Amino acid sequence: MADHNSLIIVKLNEQDKCLDSLDVLLNDELTAIASRRGEGLKEITQQKMSLLTKLNTLDQELNKLLAKNDEQSEELPELISQVRTKLEKCQKQNEVNAHAAHQAQLSVKQLKSILIGAPSSTTYNQSGGEVNTNGQLVRNLKA
Repeated sequence: MADHNSLIIVKLNEQDKCLDSLDVLLNDELTAIASRRGEGLKEITQQKMSLLTKLNTLDQELNKLLAKNDEQSEELPELISQVRTKLEKCQKQNEVNAHAAHQAQLSVKQLKSILIGAPSSTTYNQSGGEVNTNGQLVRNLKA
């Protein structure tokens, strides 16, 4: 059984290292989203998918090994807890990144609407009230 536990520990350590790499990648992704570097995002997405595939494979292998494991070493629960904590951190960071990407997309969409003179652009007057320009703001510019 010691060999079985050793194999589980090796797989958990691999998963731990993958999650560390994913955490770094997610932070890079947020930086790329904030700076609107599209090319950087494509590369990060490919690396992210590769890590997620590897994590999924390791998880499936671990589930099979843990199902056959009768005697757990004292180290296993601690390692499992550590991996779960890192996974939760990565999941939260991924949610933050998704929200940031959505907000960036909305701001680009709004800017595009303003620049092309969308039929119903809303601007504000001197007192802070809304003024519907119906596309006149951009169309009347002579610059």
